[in-house]
Amino acid sequence: MNQEQVVVIGGGLAGLSCAVALADRGLKVTVLEAAPGLGGRASSWAEAATSDVVDIGPHIFHSEYHNMLTFLERLGTSRLITWQPGKVLTIASQPQALALEHAPLPAPMSLMPSIFKAPGLHLEDYLSMAPTALRGMEFGEEEVEQLDAISALDFLRQEGVSDNMIDWWWRFAAMVVTNVPLERCSAASLLRVHAQLSGYKDLHFGFGAVGLGELYTDQATKFIEDAGGRVLTSVKVASLLLDRRIDGVLLDDGTKLFAETTVSAVPPQQLFDMLPPSLATQAPFDQFDQFEPSPYISCYLWFDRDLETERFFAHKWSPRRLNYDFYDLCQIRHGWEGRPTVIASNIIYSHRAHGMTDEEIVRETVAEIAEFAPLAAQAKVVHADIHRIPMAIPCPTVGFERKRPPARSPVPGLVLAGDWTRTHMPCTMEGAVKSGFTAAEAVLAERGEHLQLAIPARTYDGIAGMVRSAAAGKRGVPPAPESQG
Repeated sequence: MNQEQVVVIGGGLAGLSCAVALADRGLKVTVLEAAPGLGGRASSWAEAATSDVVDIGPHIFHSEYHNMLTFLERLGTSRLITWQPGKVLTIASQPQALALEHAPLPAPMSLMPSIFKAPGLHLEDYLSMAPTALRGMEFGEEEVEQLDAISALDFLRQEGVSDNMIDWWWRFAAMVVTNVPLERCSAASLLRVHAQLSGYKDLHFGFGAVGLGELYTDQATKFIEDAGGRVLTSVKVASLLLDRRIDGVLLDDGTKLFAETTVSAVPPQQLFDMLPPSLATQAPFDQFDQFEPSPYISCYLWFDRDLETERFFAHKWSPRRLNYDFYDLCQIRHGWEGRPTVIASNIIYSHRAHGMTDEEIVRETVAEIAEFAPLAAQAKVVHADIHRIPMAIPCPTVGFERKRPPARSPVPGLVLAGDWTRTHMPCTMEGAVKSGFTAAEAVLAERGEHLQLAIPARTYDGIAGMVRSAAAGKRGVPPAPESQG
């Protein structure tokens, strides 16, 4: 019986980062991807009408993405990110836009001078944020279980945050960083993101200077194959093979592929459908079909002129808001400089767009761009491309954090990877790669090789770091999360 060393199900960021890490240790890995191309929820392709490479939807990097950047450095593409080190982002508020920029102050105070300029907020609104700001600095993973039991909206109200501040900032933050409305979001999920984004001095964002898939899919494939492995696309796994352990996979065409270790790097619902019936009723597998997807719609618009807008801007929350974040790709992609504007935008948690036609989405999106870039109202859209994506991330609703499983499954021979696993991170590209590295650690540990590949979040900077260290000392816990296999 032929047996693979490792089979990885899924050719997205989690699966490929795991496979590359294992190939780097000399293992022969077989990656199985059901789709015709690699990349999963971080994929890209050449758009048919324009030949421009576009992504399934625009994604953001930031300067604390240590696992993601390490992965790209290993593949030789870390230079292909357009960084925005000065300005964090521009919020297109009325009557004037608000530029969030770091001042030369310690974390978490560096953004405060910008936020104090927010139109419509008053002194009592800012003061109402003090207890939450302190909780953010003190936040550690030991608080997750308690905070995961309540919604972020209930938490903020318990902390005394004003309704004005909740509507101006926190509803916006919940949508753009957790992809769910504030009243549905787990308080633990939101506070973790808040702590990480505010706890580091000069944290800044970046964007792919090429298509997302161009950053890693071909490079990872070559890396895996050079080590003797295989990357197979359009190969669908029907189920896992279970005896006393997971012995491999059964493919849709009836082929059995046996493996010493199988890594599942697909979303939880897909893995649930592959489980043998006897596992589907056991913890933690019995909850995998309960993860709720957050759908989104990404809109790409090619205009007939330069709209003279910014590289990256966002609209603040309102009940009727369609799009939140906007990206001028001509200020991001290498070689696109000087072209008429191409805008990518995201309709996050897109239930409100259900039933809208592509034409209606384009019309509404142009109107929302024109709120910030008035030239859009006179410009002509020469081409549009609408991507309807069933899942951006699993919704971090109340109870989500407690459902996230570790990389080591209770069944021998099966390891889990994916942004939805217990990474101590939000569901992002960074979380996906960290999960891939953590899964690789678990595979290697089964073979007697104990390494730390996943990079834990570092201790917060400045005042935030001192407060967190003091809080951790009182609780008798480490000040920063560690990788968990």
